Amino acid sequence: MNAFTYRKNNLYAEGVAVSRLAETYGTPLYIYSRNHFREQYRVLSKAMAGARPLICYSVKANSNAAVVKTFLDENAGLDIVSGGELFRALRVGADPSKIVFAGVGKTRDEIEYAIRENILFFTVESEPEAARISECAKKLRRKARIAFRVNPDVDPRTHKYISTGKKENKFGLDAERMVKACEWAGSLPNIEIAGLHMHIGSQILSVQPFCHALEKLTNICTSLKKRFPAFRYLDIGGGIGIRYRPDQPELTPELYAKTLVPLIKKTGLSIVMEPGRFLVGNGGILVCRVQYIKDNPFKKFVVVDAGMNDLIRPSLYDAHHEVLAVTRNSGTIRGDLVGPICESGDFIAKDRNLPVVKENDLLAVQSAGAYGFVMSSNYNSRPRAAEVMVDGTRSTLVRKRETMKDIVSGEIITAKQTGIRSRIGRK
Repeated sequence: MNAFTYRKNNLYAEGVAVSRLAETYGTPLYIYSRNHFREQYRVLSKAMAGARPLICYSVKANSNAAVVKTFLDENAGLDIVSGGELFRALRVGADPSKIVFAGVGKTRDEIEYAIRENILFFTVESEPEAARISECAKKLRRKARIAFRVNPDVDPRTHKYISTGKKENKFGLDAERMVKACEWAGSLPNIEIAGLHMHIGSQILSVQPFCHALEKLTNICTSLKKRFPAFRYLDIGGGIGIRYRPDQPELTPELYAKTLVPLIKKTGLSIVMEPGRFLVGNGGILVCRVQYIKDNPFKKFVVVDAGMNDLIRPSLYDAHHEVLAVTRNSGTIRGDLVGPICESGDFIAKDRNLPVVKENDLLAVQSAGAYGFVMSSNYNSRPRAAEVMVDGTRSTLVRKRETMKDIVSGEIITAKQTGIRSRIGRK
C-alpha cells in the first residue's frame, strides 16, 4: 500500500495531514504508517505460506518500540544484532523463543544475556565465536543453539556496502569450511547445532541471487540434517529490496516465493526469514522545513533543517530518496537539497529536479522508514528528530524530540572544570 498520498494537493500520511503533524511536533520529523507495516508483513506471510516460515523482523532496520511492537502483534519473531536490541525486544514483550541473534562481534556479556533469556539460536560467524558461546553456556549451565552462517559466494547485485554473501565479505564461512566447523562445534560442551544461516545482502531486486544461493545449500542442508539430531532450521536471511525510485523494478513477494518455496521444501527444514527494509522502508518519511534558497553561479541549493545526521543514507551510500512538496505544486527547480551540517557530504539529493519551494515550506523525503532514524546521530551537537506513528486518522508521538540537555546528559564535568566555567561566567 502507498500510505503517503495527496488529497487536494496536500500530502497525507494515511488519514492525517502531514502539515498538521509538522506543526504539532516540529521538524525534522519522522512519520511512520502502521498500516503499511502491517500490510507488508501480511503480504509476505501469505506469499510464503507454503514454506510456513518464522518471519523475524530485522530490528536494525527501525528499532523504535512502536515499530517493533507492530510486528510482534502480527505474531512475528525478531532478528537482533546486539544486546541492546535484545533489551529493546524484551522490553516490548517479545517471545525469546522467536528471537535469532546475528552479528560478527558478539561480546561475552551479550552472549550470556541471550543464553539466560533462552533465545531460539545464535547465528555464528566463526569458530572462535562458537567456542565463546560454548564457554558462556557451560558457565551458565545451559544449552545454547547455534546456526553457522554460510557465505555462498553469490553476487547480490547491490551496493558494495550492503553486499554480505561474497567471499571477500567479512560475514560467515565458505561452504566447505562451514561443514567442518559444524563437525568441530558438534563436540563442544553445551552446544547444539540447530541449523544453517545465510544472508547474501540487502536491497536485492532480482530473485536470481537468492535462488543461486539456495541451490548451493540444498545438498549441504540434507547432509547436516542427517549428522546432527538438533539440526532443524534454515535461516534464509532477508534482503528483499524496495522501490526508492518510481521507475525501479520491484521484486514482489509473490515472485520471490514462487521461485524459492520449491527449493526450500526440498530441505525439509523449518524456515526462518529476516526481512527488515521490505517491511518498513516505504512506510516512513522524513519531513523537513526549508530554511534558505541559495543560488551561486553554478548551482541552486535548497537548504533544509534535516541533514546527514538525520538521514545518512544519501551521504553514505549515494542513496536515492524521492522528495515531495508537502503542499503540491507543478513547478520544479534543478539543484541540490542540503542540510545544515558542516560537511560537503551533507546532502539529501544532488543535482535533481526538486519541487519549487520557498523559505518555510515543508518537504517530505520518501522511503525513510528503514535505516533512517536508527542511523541518526548528534553530529554537530544536533538533537535527534521526533518520531510519530500514524494509524488511520490517529497519530501518536512514539519518540520525543531530543533537547540540547538530552545530548549532553551523559557527559561529566569535573569540579575543577566547573570552577573554570563559573569564573569565565563571572567575567
